[in-house]
Amino acid sequence: MSLDILSQIVERRKADIARLGISLGHEVPAERNRALHPFVQTKSVVLEVKRASPSKGDIAPGLDAAATALAYQKAGAGAISVLTEQNWFKGGLDDLKAVCAAVDIAVLRKDFLIYPDEIDVAYKCGADAVLLIARILDQALLEQMLCRCASFGLTAFVELRLEEDLQKLAAAVKSVQDKKAAANLDGMQDQEGAALPKIVCGVNARDLKDFSIDLLTPCGFLPEIKSAMGESCPVVFESGIRTPQAAAFAGSLGFAGMLLGEAAARDTQKAGELVSSFVNASQTKNAASWNALAKELRARKNEALQNQNCARPLVKICGITNIEDAKAAADLGADFLGFVFCAASKRAASQDLVRQVRALFNGCKTENGAETEIGSKAKNGAASVQGLQTVRAPRLVGVVTELSSPQGAAALRLAQEGVLDFIQLHGKTAAAEFFADPKNAAIPHYCAANLGDQSDLQNYNDLCALGQPRVLVDAKAAGGGAAGLGGTGNQAPQELVLEAKKKAPLWLAGGLGADNVRDIIQKYSPELIDASSRLESEPGKKDLQKLRSFFAAVDAAATV
Repeated sequence: MSLDILSQIVERRKADIARLGISLGHEVPAERNRALHPFVQTKSVVLEVKRASPSKGDIAPGLDAAATALAYQKAGAGAISVLTEQNWFKGGLDDLKAVCAAVDIAVLRKDFLIYPDEIDVAYKCGADAVLLIARILDQALLEQMLCRCASFGLTAFVELRLEEDLQKLAAAVKSVQDKKAAANLDGMQDQEGAALPKIVCGVNARDLKDFSIDLLTPCGFLPEIKSAMGESCPVVFESGIRTPQAAAFAGSLGFAGMLLGEAAARDTQKAGELVSSFVNASQTKNAASWNALAKELRARKNEALQNQNCARPLVKICGITNIEDAKAAADLGADFLGFVFCAASKRAASQDLVRQVRALFNGCKTENGAETEIGSKAKNGAASVQGLQTVRAPRLVGVVTELSSPQGAAALRLAQEGVLDFIQLHGKTAAAEFFADPKNAAIPHYCAANLGDQSDLQNYNDLCALGQPRVLVDAKAAGGGAAGLGGTGNQAPQELVLEAKKKAPLWLAGGLGADNVRDIIQKYSPELIDASSRLESEPGKKDLQKLRSFFAAVDAAATV
């Protein structure tokens, strides 16, 4: 079996150090000649000196490390990250030394460090912090490296991604604390190395095994890190940000810092806007909604791993036009209910209906969708209320095709009031109108892109680049207008769906029914599926038996 990228990097590093020594053939100063600088003390951006990457190839192969770092400092960076890995990222200790000599802010040595002596090298070269990737270090080695950082006064920037990473870090910290306490009880000096450095945690939106990106991964892990390491522990959002809009989204999520590489390295002129967008962003309802959903998604994935089965996709039942269908879908386990705000649609919903559905579920939903125990749990985890057997109220979504229409304006008001949990901006027109007003970014929302041919992928990719953590993929029917924006029973072309899935976890709509949903789940492993027209007895009216068969097929697919 071939090694994943992360394992390849580590194995090559071991071989290079065995051949060239701990400095990998570079000259290391005998002593440090630079004062220590604090790393991520306030909300700030860490900009990266980066020449290349395994996923992107050459990014800025000819960059001048010192000049780039000075441009970053002028742009307002709180710290500079220098990639010193030489095979895949084409960096080196010469870049680190040049940057440390040029700037008077904190400098991070970012590398795949696997030996404590590499921390000595980083300190002598002028680094103020070092990256420790918990995924590639066992607990004993992580503990040694934390203590080595403490001996030099360096900050340990510990990258976490998996549950076991956090458990490993917490255990290492406790071990060091226990040794320190034991030494103090004995009236002795601390045991050698029995001290902790300042720890800053990072969560990478990019999976280093395959370099896929999920902007919700850091959000979902944030509460767990704060619980284990304390509320005061700074947590940094790493990777996946390419535009000021995406930086603003990351800045709204509650992170102390953001580490940004490719976007700044490709164009240092844009660095200032990226920094200010993150630093000046405040927490919003949109951020709170995505944080809550990210936490839920992480819990679902962890539960599936423990049970050794597939995570059941989230289910959105769209085109709800009456209270009975809303109750039935919720009772069967719908996670989202969709209400179409488009006058031309056969499934158009009224404001009154949405308010009635919200009132129905208010008894079993707390702010941000948190679970409450009301009544007995059913199989799908919901609680009994007014004849429902649901644990958690479904999130209510207003589907908008034209924001400037009376229906679109009504949906927007309902979202601002908290009656709707999300606005679904369906199609280019709705998205363009929404993003034209920067204040709308605070309203909980996501976008839907209709894919019919290769050219439609550009719109999908553009939305991802804008920091939309999820974009719903729907089929595109001939004729355009409301008829071409969904509810047609058609499926998007397979090759386009697979291309979209490379950009972000897949949310999929179009042509889903009881007869094909199991195969579609097994083929695409979507995170969310959205069904409407094929679950109806007539346009706007759901068929209860079709709903039951659909959810049974979804559950069956998740147990494979």
